[in-house]
Amino acid sequence: MSEIRSVVLGVGGYLPDKILTNHELAKTVDTSDEWIRERSGICQRHIAAADEFTSDLGTHAAKAAIEHAGLTIENVDLIIVATTTPDLTFPSTATIIQEKLGMQHGAAFDIQAVCSGFIYALHIADAMIKAGPYKHILVIGAETFSRILDWDDRSTCVLFGDGAGAMLLGRSETSERGIISNFIRSDGRYCDLLMVDGGPSRTQTVGHVRMVGNQVFRHAVKDIAIAMKECAAQIGIKPSDVDWFVPHQANQRILDGVARQLKLRPDQVISTVAQHANTSAASVPLAFDTAVKDGRIKPGDLVMLEAFGGGFTWGASLLRL
Repeated sequence: MSEIRSVVLGVGGYLPDKILTNHELAKTVDTSDEWIRERSGICQRHIAAADEFTSDLGTHAAKAAIEHAGLTIENVDLIIVATTTPDLTFPSTATIIQEKLGMQHGAAFDIQAVCSGFIYALHIADAMIKAGPYKHILVIGAETFSRILDWDDRSTCVLFGDGAGAMLLGRSETSERGIISNFIRSDGRYCDLLMVDGGPSRTQTVGHVRMVGNQVFRHAVKDIAIAMKECAAQIGIKPSDVDWFVPHQANQRILDGVARQLKLRPDQVISTVAQHANTSAASVPLAFDTAVKDGRIKPGDLVMLEAFGGGFTWGASLLRL
């Protein structure tokens, strides 16, 4: 009996035109280019225009992924959007993107797992392709994190940016390509270490990002390494056996720490954090799109994706492009 696989048919990414450099930030908050680079590896971030919303970013990325796959919106059965910064409390940003894509069939919904959102969404999409009638699922990570930052808090405002990335998954019963294994976890005991201090039910406000950075760093390096080991162990390999590691782009020091712990070569790690900063649920698909489009990740390569976010949530996905 053949095995059903969720194959990556197309990828896309989008970044707003406006770039905010460290030097520009240093004019408005007590920081410096050197301080930011030393602690995060970030040089700049993209910021959405005032009239540009999460759905707009996601729509651009989705169109790019559909075009890259050589398909049309008529081929898409389902849209899953991972976001922490939706256009509205409801309806879902996915349905807004559905309308902007001109899709009048199928279904669309959001999921929320903060920076791990895209990995969670991939896991859901993979399961739905294997279990149901879906042939093509569009998975999008899109964020306008600049809208929930406290721009007077130098410990957080320097770390984040806006952007969107997308993958179009297709059902296959013949390919050796596709998603091979997934691993997701969460631990709500640590929710206060990385959170937004507002919400409709509790404060009737949007709130701002708050983070206990040193503790988040410690948990991230440990839990990411565990997720990658568990995901690789499902098919009897080690993380170092993969061709490419595409991590959540939170902080270059976290990327380096995980790579050292798992004995990964620096040239195996895709890093876009210097140019994109942390785009939360968008960071993994944006980094993946960058590496596919510049030719580093090629068809047949074994790729490990991972992320860690508020909740805490974390996870990994292993796929062959």
